[in-house]
Amino acid sequence: MSEFNNVTVVKEANVYFNGAVTSRTVFFQDGSRKTLGIMMPGEYSFNTGSAEVMEILSGELTVLLPGSPDWATIRGGEAFEVPENASFELKVTTVTDYCCSYL
Repeated sequence: MSEFNNVTVVKEANVYFNGAVTSRTVFFQDGSRKTLGIMMPGEYSFNTGSAEVMEILSGELTVLLPGSPDWATIRGGEAFEVPENASFELKVTTVTDYCCSYL
């Protein structure tokens, strides 16, 4: 899906890591939400409250998921899932555009 219809967008940005990671929250009519954002190259640690799927729209990163001993490379057009109440690590190698869906 390349666009969302009939949504509400929160104008205020979610800003992390001194502006190196930013996103906007999108709410759907059914109550679900997603964030659309950009990550600049760097290393980041994130925590989840709910389970999420992070779809990489463009760019490239490596991710270390909870319970995994190995880093996985994720490129534009690929996605990964993170369980609720977990922590994961990212090494972003190029400017990366993403869509995060909360489950």
